[in-house]
Amino acid sequence: MKVEQTPLKDCHIINDTVFEDARGYFFESFNQQTFHKLTGLAVSFVQDNQSKSSRGVLRGMHYQLGQYSQAKLVRVIEGSVVDAVVDLRKDSPTFGKSFSIELTSENHKQLFVPRGFAHGFVVTSPTAIFFYKCDNFYNKESEGGFIYNDTALNIDWMFDVNDVLLSDKDSILPTFNEASINFNF
Repeated sequence: MKVEQTPLKDCHIINDTVFEDARGYFFESFNQQTFHKLTGLAVSFVQDNQSKSSRGVLRGMHYQLGQYSQAKLVRVIEGSVVDAVVDLRKDSPTFGKSFSIELTSENHKQLFVPRGFAHGFVVTSPTAIFFYKCDNFYNKESEGGFIYNDTALNIDWMFDVNDVLLSDKDSILPTFNEASINFNF
């Protein structure tokens, strides 16, 4: 496992060591001891989630508020997505900044999204299976979000955003400046 710091504070790209041969491949997708050693972060994941979506489906930008905020380790099991995050921690030097990365089943990259970040992704392959680990349980009353194409954030989706498919819920999200952002760590 190799860890690479993104331009956003505490947000890391995880490059796993993949062993390939004629039979296929193997890699260790998470090791808590190695992760802690390489990042200095003590994270204990308690919930795994998985979704399957078709090309153009955009899920985001979502977050959990307050004591229900979640750190996530995200990856693609099948297909490809552009994954995007925004730092919502008001005391962070990267508050309001975004970062995007292509995650694919071929590149095996993972993104560690710390607590206090909004997260979303758009599917760029015919279908994609997206998997993520969370360090806190989901709480519906604490969910928040903002619209994916807010011009104040300039998120690089690396995809024609005129072709996205949104849920009804995601299509009516407020702008970043109108959203309830309440992270006090």
